Parts: sequence; C-alpha cells; structure tokens
Amino acid sequence: MSSSSFLPNHTQPNFPATMALVVAPPSPPSPQAHHLLHATSTTARYPIHHHHKHLLNLLKNCNSMTQLKQIHAQALRTTTPNHPDTLYLYSRIMHFSAFSDLHYSSRLLPQIHQPNSFIGNTLIRAYAWSSHLKDHSISMYQRMLIEGCVAPDKHTFPFVLKAWAFVSALSEGEQIHGNSLIHFYVSCGCLDLSVKVFEEMPDRNLVSWNAIIDGFVQSGEFVASLRMFVEMQDLFEPDGFTMQSLVSACGGLGALSLGMWVHAYMVRNCDFVVKNDVLMNNSLVDMYCKCGSVEMARQVFDGMNKRDVNSWNSMILGFAMHGEVKDALEAFDVINPINFQHIMPNSITFIGVLSACNHGGMVRDGKKYFDLMVDVYKIEPRLEHYGCMVDLLARNGLINEALDLVSSMPIKPDVVIWRSLLDACCKRNVDIELTESVAKQAIESEDQDVSIGLVRRLMSEKRIIKEPGCSSIELEGEFHRFLSGDTSHPHTKEIYQTLDVIEQRLRDVWVMFLTYHKQV
Repeated sequence: MSSSSFLPNHTQPNFPATMALVVAPPSPPSPQAHHLLHATSTTARYPIHHHHKHLLNLLKNCNSMTQLKQIHAQALRTTTPNHPDTLYLYSRIMHFSAFSDLHYSSRLLPQIHQPNSFIGNTLIRAYAWSSHLKDHSISMYQRMLIEGCVAPDKHTFPFVLKAWAFVSALSEGEQIHGNSLIHFYVSCGCLDLSVKVFEEMPDRNLVSWNAIIDGFVQSGEFVASLRMFVEMQDLFEPDGFTMQSLVSACGGLGALSLGMWVHAYMVRNCDFVVKNDVLMNNSLVDMYCKCGSVEMARQVFDGMNKRDVNSWNSMILGFAMHGEVKDALEAFDVINPINFQHIMPNSITFIGVLSACNHGGMVRDGKKYFDLMVDVYKIEPRLEHYGCMVDLLARNGLINEALDLVSSMPIKPDVVIWRSLLDACCKRNVDIELTESVAKQAIESEDQDVSIGLVRRLMSEKRIIKEPGCSSIELEGEFHRFLSGDTSHPHTKEIYQTLDVIEQRLRDVWVMFLTYHKQV
C-alpha cells in the first residue's frame, strides 16, 4: 500500500521515486561535507550486516541537510527497501529531516516501504510544532485513519491534540483524548478502565471502536471483541484495522468457520487496498495456521501480490506448528538471499526453521541452520532459539551435548529448557544423579522467576485458586469450553457417555491388536 496518500495535499509527490529529483542541484559541498561524502562512498564495500550500521553512524555525525541528503542518496543506491534494518534507517533520516526541512521529509514518506507509527508520528509532531502548518498534522492524522496503513498509537494523540487546540476544535479534541485514554489503559492491562472511558465518551468515532475492539483482543477477550464488532456495524463501516483485530480474535479462539466468515466479509465489503494489504494478509495466514487449516493459509499466501519477511515467517511457523517439516524448510530456502531473493530472514524466521527441525528430529539440519543464523546472518540467538536446540538434542538422546549447549549459553536458561532436559532424562533412563541435578535446576529456575513468585504469593495471601487450563471447540458458531473434571456443561451427561463409548472402542481395538500379534 502506498504511503503517498497519507500526505497533506500540498505535498503530494509528482516525481519518480529517486531523490535525484527531490532537491534542487546542491551548492558546492563544505569541507565537512567532503569528508562525509568520502565516508559514504566507501559504504558499498561493507558486508550487508554492517552496511546499515555504517550509515547510522554517519547519521550520528550529520549536522546539516546537505550531509543528510548525501547519506539518503547513498541509502537509496545501496539498501533494499524490505530489509529489516532499512525501515529503522529511514525512520532516523525522517526524524532528522522533519525538524530541519519539513517539506523534504514529507516528500521522503512515499519512498518508505511499509512505514510504521513512529514515522507517521514524526511527521505529525513536526507539523504540530511548526509555526504555520499545524493544520497539516490534522490532515496527516485523518489520512492515516482513512487509508488504514499506519495505525495511530498512544504517542500520536498528544501531537494531534496540540494541533486541534490550535484550531479550537473541541469535539474532535475530546474524541482524540478519549481514544488516547483507551490505548493507555489497554497498554497498562486495565481493560475495565478502558471500557469505562469508551462507555462515557459523548461521541465515538471509528477509531474509538477500533481501539476498544483491539483492546479486547490484546487482553484475550476474543468473544467480547466480536460482540463489539456486531454493535459497531450499525454505526460505522469497518476499516483495515477493524478487520485485522477480528482476524486476530478468530485466531486466538481457533475458530476456523468464524475466521472464514470474517475473511469472506472482508472480500465482499472492504476496498481493494485493504484486501491486498500485506499486514492484513499476514494476519489471515497467521489466523488460518492457528485454526489448523494450513491449506487455507497457503491459499492466502500464494494469492498475495506482495510479501514481506513476516509473510514468510507466518507460513514457516504454520508449517512447523503442524509438523510439515519439508514445506517449512523449503519455504526458508526460497527466501534465503543466497537464492537471490530480496527478503532477509530475521530471528523469528529461524525460530520457525528450528522448530521444524525439532518436529522432524533433524539434528544435523538443526545444527546447520543454527550455525547459519549465527555465522552468516549475524543474528544473536535468543532464548527461544536455544530452547529449540536443547529440546532437539535432548529428544534425540544427545543429553550431554544438550547440557554442553546450556552451559555455553550467554543468557540464563529458563524453566522450559530445564524441563525439556528433565523430560528427556526420564525417558532415556539417564543415571539418577544427573536426573536429580536437572530436576533441581528446573525447580530453582521456576522459583527464581520473580513474576511467578510474586503472583503465587499474592494468590496465596488473597486465597485465590488458579483457574485450571481449558480446551475449547467451536460447533455451529457456538464456543464450548471444557475444564478437567468439570460437570457444568449443559450436555455433560451426553458428553461423558460418548467418551465412555470411545474409550471402550479403543480398548477393543487394543485387545484385537494384542490377540493378532500373539497368533502371529
């Protein structure tokens, strides 16, 4: 989705996507600029993982727009738009230029691949703080809402409020103030307070509804978010943000039929831009994978006109989650820059790849991809990467090798890693001393988790009993929750009778199996 439509009308670009035509021919460079120009001319010799860092270092020493334009020109020539570090580089260029040459920064926006809220906020703030362009911050904000590509966040609203105050727009200012409070309370985990603010707002716009719906989703109240959407339908047409929240809710519920309904609703009612938005399609791929339909996820993925690294990550993680190891590794091979693709894998990509190797028991491949991540892509392993490798080694009987990896980790192993080792020790009949030592580490790791200890202490003081985990299924649009030993479901009797029948049939099959093998 192009970001040019976010610009106030006076800044709509009418030029090719190259800064050669953005600025007038520069004046002769200063001695400082000569030094900087020499530095930028050497950046092409840097390896890919050092190149962005070098340009960022140049930005730190940049003290004029002339120097900034030289760095920007070098970035245009030598970086790929969808590299994960390019967006951060351009956000710094935007930040520098917005308060030095606002017109230049506004013309920079269309060149940024999938701009984020920081970049949008930078322009809004610059307009709000300008002496004669405050109204353009309002235009920028409204275009963000209409196009639905860059989501306003808790930092957006104070800047827009400043602009509304300047033009004396009380009702619009009250709406933004309420929306800001909703975001604030949701971010702090106070969903009840955000609901109270929403209910007490005298005027609610689409942003207000989107904020509260997304608040329910972030808080895990997926059913409530869907109910709010039903209420909203009579008042506003949903936009891209609404649909993205609904898709996330369906993924959280694991409700495939409901997710398909939301997808169909989007196809019927949303415009071309929303339906073809990369973020929206990424959410659909993720939702279908979480709902167990890898085939539907693949269909959405194959139909995407554009894909970013998150698109591939969602698909790779989906394959890995469902044990489709070969497809996961083949997907990674497609985006590997060695194969001349322009998408750079990141740490999430390798979590999916290592998870796939773990599912397939592929020790040699797991080691290969782990080394590739560290040595070639220069990605520092996170706890999740180590967890995958430890589990992979331990599951395949390489207990000592797994322990060696744990002892060499630069970060402290968590309880999940120790439990993986303990499980492998028990299944592999490892000597009792080693098993006891691993069990002790698992117990100590859990006790040393400050957040777990604090919650347990507070629960004990207030005599709160932990609610057991539950399973849920969707049947004909209705959700059913099941707890261990629970008898509160209205169809409990029929459910347990059916389970008894299933159990008896399994026993019969097992007896037939044993009888057959005795005869053989």
